[in-house]
Amino acid sequence: METREEVTTVLLGRNTVKEALKSGREIDAIYLTEAAEANAKDIVALAKRAGVPIKRASKAKLDEMSQFAAQGQKASNHQGILAKAAAVRYRTLEDAQALAEQRGEPLFLIALDGIEDPHNLGAIVRSAEVFGAHGVVIQKRRSVGMTAAAAKTASGAEEYMPVIRVTNLPSFIDQVKELGVFVAAADMDGQSADKANLTGAMMLVIGAEGDGVSRLVRQKAD
Repeated sequence: METREEVTTVLLGRNTVKEALKSGREIDAIYLTEAAEANAKDIVALAKRAGVPIKRASKAKLDEMSQFAAQGQKASNHQGILAKAAAVRYRTLEDAQALAEQRGEPLFLIALDGIEDPHNLGAIVRSAEVFGAHGVVIQKRRSVGMTAAAAKTASGAEEYMPVIRVTNLPSFIDQVKELGVFVAAADMDGQSADKANLTGAMMLVIGAEGDGVSRLVRQKAD
């Protein structure tokens, strides 16, 4: 089974920081510009309640702090607020199963086969949370991780949606199939989704931006 793994991150923007605080994420400090503080009273209140230090900083300072974390988005997208957070925690299949059991629902996973754009990853995590998935599966290699840019696009959804990072997606497919999970790969040559039986425990595999689902993953899918 995959193990928990942590990576250091910086959280950019109002929604991302707010949802991190609400979820109980461990945060080292929050940095605010004077201009942003007036519209961030809810965040300030949450931070004080959690004992998180709040530090005032110039926009230029926040630009500097966020430029290495942004990875593809404008550093100024921090909206005048960022947080230095404890590590982003990648979760396990067991975490997703526990969430499904808690909700009384069949397991529903979204697996990403080589997604490289952090904004696409963040948007998928956000959509997965809205549509009731129990976990998003990503690969350690040849795909993007939950970077600051991905978290910014996810708008805090990653605090509630287990993100599972696996070494080998084909092997993970074998693992979930042993649990009775139906694996459906999104492919232009496949059956139309509106004619497929998508009930019960399922993992939907979405391919890379350019190449789609890889050959081996497509072969292993149901």
